[in-house]
Amino acid sequence: MKFHLITLFEEACDAYLSASIVGRARKEKKIFVTYQTPRDFVDNKWGKVDERPYGGGPGMVMTALPVVRAVEKSLKTRTKGARKQIIVWFSPSGKQFTNKDADALVKYDDVVLVCGRYEGIDERARKMLKTIATVKEFAVGEAVYTGGEVPALAIVDAVTRRLPGVLGKDASVEERRIASSAVYTRPETILYKEKKYKVPKVLQTGHHANIDEWRKNK
Repeated sequence: MKFHLITLFEEACDAYLSASIVGRARKEKKIFVTYQTPRDFVDNKWGKVDERPYGGGPGMVMTALPVVRAVEKSLKTRTKGARKQIIVWFSPSGKQFTNKDADALVKYDDVVLVCGRYEGIDERARKMLKTIATVKEFAVGEAVYTGGEVPALAIVDAVTRRLPGVLGKDASVEERRIASSAVYTRPETILYKEKKYKVPKVLQTGHHANIDEWRKNK
């Protein structure tokens, strides 16, 4: 599976995508990550990718064609023999990204993640991209971020951990088993400021049905 990030800040993304479980998945060639910067596809000598918005307003807007050309270049480097491609567009008003959406993206060979900046990307870019491949619009969380890189990293992480062999065991994908937001480990009792904090007794019984019921209630 290959993820293509369209971003002005490759170095910020690659630091995260080279670490921990996602980094190991890259080393083991379970996933591949490529980058394209819209700056490489501008028609001016300054590498300028933004302009003032029509209709006025604060900030600047990323121009459409450099983004579209970066996506086109990404898909030219798609996975060998790939058939299924999708472009992910980020918007605070988009559909909230869920575990079901992550499961759906696993089925694609190439996922292009378009990371906007400033006040966003000229809307015409999204319309042009729909002529290239399927475009899905997502929001990741209800907050507004400085750019699309943080949502893109969240999606790469969520999808990668679902790929066979990435976590070692399928049961490690929490949402595929009965999981609780409250987890405990050794020691059984912690003394902190003269108060004892103990592991719930049910977790020490080894009675799986009771433990599952406790986790459901949590």
